[in-house]
Amino acid sequence: MSTEGPAPLARLVAELSRLPGIGQRTAQRLAFHLLRAPDEEAFALGDAIREMKEKIGLCEECFNLAEGPLCRICSDPNRDRTTICVVEEPADVIPFERTHEYRGLYHVLGGALSPIDGVDAEDLKITELLARVGRGGVSEVVLATNPTTTGEATALYIAERLRGQVSVTRLASGLPVGADLEHADEVTLGKALAGRRSIE
Repeated sequence: MSTEGPAPLARLVAELSRLPGIGQRTAQRLAFHLLRAPDEEAFALGDAIREMKEKIGLCEECFNLAEGPLCRICSDPNRDRTTICVVEEPADVIPFERTHEYRGLYHVLGGALSPIDGVDAEDLKITELLARVGRGGVSEVVLATNPTTTGEATALYIAERLRGQVSVTRLASGLPVGADLEHADEVTLGKALAGRRSIE
């Protein structure tokens, strides 16, 4: 027996430690928890992972996660089809849906422009977005890419490509609710000033 324990345990620790945010110690704790757990609980985790990998793909329309050809949002006849919110990754859709404020559709790019990392426009779902807008019926595209250098560059690129076709808006950025001014950095404070609006 190695210092990591029996080979199957060591393999599980190695696989778990490959997950984002999971270090060696956390992986060991998780592995020992699963070892002590009832068989049905441990096997249920394995079955859930297998089912996810087998059944979940990308929506043919918006490239969000889907169990069939279309995701539940694109399949919903009650969604506002005149508005498309553009995000970088499928995980970015979840916080928008939690707000219950947005009732339009989405378009998932699959990343952000980053020439230094070899990610160009052809590597993202930008052509598909332009095609969706080109089919008509869309009046606004909300650019909700991350407020990072790559996210901003992606938003500017898309805005330029859509110029004159539809209304293009960008998420407001600035101070989070409940934040103290003394803790705000200069960039955030500058964005908050630039995006100020009148109080009605």
